[in-house]
Amino acid sequence: MTQISILGGTGYAGSHIAREAIARGLSVRAFSRSLPESPIEGVDYVTGDVQDPATLTSALSGADAVVVALSPRGGQEGKVAPLIAKLAAEAEAANVRVGVVGGAGSLLVAPGGPRVVDTPDFPEAVKPEAFEMGEALEHLRTTPETLDWFYVSPAGGFGAWAEGEKTGNFRVGGDILLVDADGKSEISGADFAQAIVDEVVTPTHKRARFTVAY
Repeated sequence: MTQISILGGTGYAGSHIAREAIARGLSVRAFSRSLPESPIEGVDYVTGDVQDPATLTSALSGADAVVVALSPRGGQEGKVAPLIAKLAAEAEAANVRVGVVGGAGSLLVAPGGPRVVDTPDFPEAVKPEAFEMGEALEHLRTTPETLDWFYVSPAGGFGAWAEGEKTGNFRVGGDILLVDADGKSEISGADFAQAIVDEVVTPTHKRARFTVAY
């Protein structure tokens, strides 16, 4: 049975990933600072500080993949990118695959750029988060070839404010922001989670970033 550890497993993205993984028969450990109000049946919840080396060691132990679903906000500003770098080094030594849930900010709006975060309408308040997750991606691209990683950027309209429904129908792209015929970039939490679990179960993006949208 495939075992997956999720750092930030009780957040919006993390909980969706955990639910999808359990539904598909994976063994799931969700790491977070506190237990969720509504636990998902079958998920093994582990409380702890992900900045604690012992927590990272525990997340890697026995895992086939560790997925980072953390955002650099709420006191975590400036801490997530270094954490991903540390996890990457330990995962390489342990031969564990690393997956990172990034943001849409580092995607390009068209071949050759600019990045979404560099466009005039990108919210100023979100820029630090986008820059930090972009930094995490660039670091992963410099890691040794022996580290197996993937990085997933959701559509621009992704989050608890745009929950949506599970359709099972979505597009997978590369470094370019995906938009529909009306110029919208959207993905539900459930469909985003399906794309990530698809990648864990059947790896197709080795040492690469991909994006998901309708």
